[in-house]
Amino acid sequence: MFSAPPLLMTLVSVLLLMALYWTPTIVATIRKAPNTRAVVVINFLLGWTVIGWIAALVMACRTPRVTG
Repeated sequence: MFSAPPLLMTLVSVLLLMALYWTPTIVATIRKAPNTRAVVVINFLLGWTVIGWIAALVMACRTPRVTG
């Protein structure tokens, strides 16, 4: 059976964890959320806490208000 080198497994794991950590920012960018900058700041500063990460994700997924 194929066994990946430990360095490769570590690199893949780190990349996956970083993608998971930055998910709110990625979602806000893809959805072109009006508060993308706030999502990035909250994700960067408070993303390591579960509450901060969830708050950033909620902000990224929230539907913008339609005025008019």
